[in-house]
Amino acid sequence: MLLEIDHHSGQPIYRQVIDQIRQQIMAGQLHESEQLITVRDLASQLRVNPMTISKAYALLEMEGLLERRRGIGLFVAKVKVDQKEQTKESILEDLLRQAAVIAVQFDIPKSKAMEMLAQLYEEYNLKSRDRKNV
Repeated sequence: MLLEIDHHSGQPIYRQVIDQIRQQIMAGQLHESEQLITVRDLASQLRVNPMTISKAYALLEMEGLLERRRGIGLFVAKVKVDQKEQTKESILEDLLRQAAVIAVQFDIPKSKAMEMLAQLYEEYNLKSRDRKNV
């Protein structure tokens, strides 16, 4: 599990951990029944307080993305297809909202912003297909 923390972003560290783990689950990088790194080990790896990781894990567990197995650890839970789609769309909507705000602040016309999105989408979609065909 690869996480990157930005200590200068203004976003709380536990939120960064939650968002990145959620994104990895939704993208299939963390698979159902896969065990997560322990609180202590992840805290040490990220150089943060273990309570920060514990809070992030607890909130992900409440969200239904993680499940605790007593005496063993935390694992990626089975996520229902509709919950997975809803979560993916929510993550994307948040990111697109940020992009829309920046486009408006920079006075970039809607047509130009949409053109940029379409171009980037095609570029990454082609790369994704190329990786699958290798």
